[in-house]
Amino acid sequence: MFLKIKNRVEKELRNYALSVGKKYRINNLSPLLSDNIKEFILRDGKRVRPVLFCIGYLSFTKRAAFGLFKSAVSLELLHDFMLIHDDIIDKSDTRRGRPSMHIMLHKQIPTPKNLKFDGKDLAIVTGDVVYAMALDAFLSIKENPKRKELSLKRLISAALYTGSGEFIELLLGAKPIEKVTKNDIYKVYDYKTANYTFASPLTMGAILAGARKKQIKRLFEYGMCLGRAFQIKDDIIGIFKESYDIGKSNLTDLAEAKKTILIWHAYNNSKVKLKKIIKKILSGRKTSERQLKTIRKILLETGSLEYAKGEIKSLLNKSEKILKTLRINNTYRKALRDFANQTLKV
Repeated sequence: MFLKIKNRVEKELRNYALSVGKKYRINNLSPLLSDNIKEFILRDGKRVRPVLFCIGYLSFTKRAAFGLFKSAVSLELLHDFMLIHDDIIDKSDTRRGRPSMHIMLHKQIPTPKNLKFDGKDLAIVTGDVVYAMALDAFLSIKENPKRKELSLKRLISAALYTGSGEFIELLLGAKPIEKVTKNDIYKVYDYKTANYTFASPLTMGAILAGARKKQIKRLFEYGMCLGRAFQIKDDIIGIFKESYDIGKSNLTDLAEAKKTILIWHAYNNSKVKLKKIIKKILSGRKTSERQLKTIRKILLETGSLEYAKGEIKSLLNKSEKILKTLRINNTYRKALRDFANQTLKV
């Protein structure tokens, strides 16, 4: 079922991308802007957010409303907006195996000596345009106006909290590792990932379908559990997978001194010598492959990798208990269960 819905979303996303120039007349304003937006939003992706939005809706209704899948595209566009800005903040040159938006734009602009802007400036504005497109795409669904308004507010809240999560994560990067708590890290996970990747898409769909408040609350809790687990697994992948497998540099998290649950556990379960090594790597201006291998070794020796996997399993078990209490169509209950087990397998 998950794959079936994803294919519908992919089709709608392609149709939307092809209509961007004509719908908003962006081609007339700037072919450079229009062409790069089309290319970026059509790159291969998991489409987790729009699919969960559809599942959240279909779980509480008997049939799809007109415009459901086009409305779901809004979640993917919101994600693209975040990615464009994130790549500038992270100083990442690649995204989904291709150049980041700011790198693409920088290569396509004229370069006179007195040019006062670059690809980063253009990418920030491009991201803002994509955000506006996301809000417009959401309005495509034909549903009860009141429920539509409430769902839209949830979308806007997701954007707000994700931005807040990014903000506090950047500040956390400057905080000495010995002063970082587990709660600090999970706060970032909840705001930056869990809310807008899982909890909000699911509950946005449920709100549109007219689900009861108690069910919406439980569905939100379910999404937050999966979101935390998803981010922990993403941290594992970011350290232990190769760059060509994840579509971006595997040095990024270390270069930004990100305080992940892996790093937190390793530091708090290391002797003085290893603590100094971890702090030195996190404080360095540049990160090397050699340092990455060192961190991998430390994470294994301190049991931090196994600890992180245990956290994922615990969150997955908690989410399953919540899922059993939801009064939803069994077809979509199974779709959620299969998705969670497959995505969070460790």
